[in-house]
Amino acid sequence: MADYIDLRITKDDLTLDAGGNPVLLDGRASIAQDIMHMIRESGLLVEIIANRDARKRRANIVKITIAVDDDERIVPGTAVIKESSPGEYWLTARTVKYGDMSLQLEA
Repeated sequence: MADYIDLRITKDDLTLDAGGNPVLLDGRASIAQDIMHMIRESGLLVEIIANRDARKRRANIVKITIAVDDDERIVPGTAVIKESSPGEYWLTARTVKYGDMSLQLEA
């Protein structure tokens, strides 16, 4: 049995299998989904994408990075956010139990 189990959320709704039962996530996928929801609910990513001031964007990236590092399931200091192209951000971090994870951040 996995340490972390969650319901899969797709497009703000539960994901159901062919039988109409909720699809479950576990391990790294569960942690990744929780972190994506935390970032989304913080509103900081929308401010990063909408803001033209590079200093304010960088400050919000630091705030998100700190919030991710504060998660007990993440190895502190391993969260990094990089902009791969204008408006496209990737988060990488190492989980305590499941190794590295990488997420594309979307507002």
